Amino acid sequence: MTKVYIAGVGMTRMGKLLDRSVKDLTAEAVNGALDDAGIATRDLQAAYFSNATQGHMEGQTMIRGEIALRHMGVEEIPVVNVENACASGATAFNLAVQFLKAGEGDVSLAVGVEKMFSKDRARMFSVFDAAWDVATVAENTETLLALGQGYPVPPGTTSAKPYSLFMDVYAAWSRHHMAAFGTTQRQIAAVAAKNHNHSQHNEKAQYRMPYSVDEVLAAPPITYPLTLPMCAPISDGGAAAVLCSEDGLKRLGIGRERAIEVKASVLQTGSSRPIEAVDRHVTAKAARRAYERAGVGPEDIDVAEVHDATAMGEIVQIENLGFCDFGEGGATSERGDTSLGGRLPVNPSGGLECKGHPIGATGLCQIYELTGQLRGEAGARQVEGARLAIAENGGGLYGIEESVASIIILGR
Repeated sequence: MTKVYIAGVGMTRMGKLLDRSVKDLTAEAVNGALDDAGIATRDLQAAYFSNATQGHMEGQTMIRGEIALRHMGVEEIPVVNVENACASGATAFNLAVQFLKAGEGDVSLAVGVEKMFSKDRARMFSVFDAAWDVATVAENTETLLALGQGYPVPPGTTSAKPYSLFMDVYAAWSRHHMAAFGTTQRQIAAVAAKNHNHSQHNEKAQYRMPYSVDEVLAAPPITYPLTLPMCAPISDGGAAAVLCSEDGLKRLGIGRERAIEVKASVLQTGSSRPIEAVDRHVTAKAARRAYERAGVGPEDIDVAEVHDATAMGEIVQIENLGFCDFGEGGATSERGDTSLGGRLPVNPSGGLECKGHPIGATGLCQIYELTGQLRGEAGARQVEGARLAIAENGGGLYGIEESVASIIILGR
């Protein structure tokens, strides 16, 4: 089978970038990836452009990628626009891999960009409202929030300020996990504190302030058990990856010493499962497929980036990835196993909670981080001796779980 490699990666700073446009962020991310690979725009043979919010925020509902990429001189090649909610960036990456495996060319580009901040706060928060079935909003809400019923919510633990309804969903998932497995709010706070401490060392992260567990618990509430530092922010930013087959590396003179192999890239949609069937979670099923395809197991992974839209998300996903037994994610995190220097560091970038969560770019931000880790170029957040990495990225809601999950395994 055709082997695929990451030849170059680029990423902007994440944050509130009101003075930057989608075009600006696209150019910075793509030029960074091209420079990293040592190639030019003329060498690209296909591009997959990930964006989920520009239509809602700016009215650019069509040909987003063609417009953003033409602005920086990428012309004539096929450009495919990709939307898959928060898994859009990982989906663009998957399609760029498939282009090479199909033999359509030997160099492809995946790029994700979002401009989510707005002075119109109602518009900014309502961008998430389309990430589930809009024909059944009342049923969606009832089904998902019911998962958190039966666990007491202390008074004064819900914010009076506006926030995304998806935070209520994450809180319901959290309370269900707490009731089912004995997970504690302090264990959830330990994840957030760990990620905030990791983010100190990431110059591109949106938040770089360290927190202790007690400070996370004392922070302003969002909705129980979640406090503000446990939740991913609204973000602007972009990230890109240049992919090559072996023929592409040779043709362009790209050295193998910094090329990172894509050992697996798997997409999985959800299913109608009972909440108790945790082993049938969409991410767990995708992870098993990816491990089989890569010929490795969870015990072989050295470093991971996972989709922590809230700290509870990380707890659930390390269970789905097989890093611990189901129900043990909270204890595993509190013990320090997932911290830098621990058994298996998770989110050395700071994760979505701290690095930021520009929806269409998020999956590619994970690829940027893990490529640096496998090259040994991550500086103070470097995982020593990292040779095999995994990225988990999920998007949307359907039923009781994410609509889509992506698992990408990379290796030196």
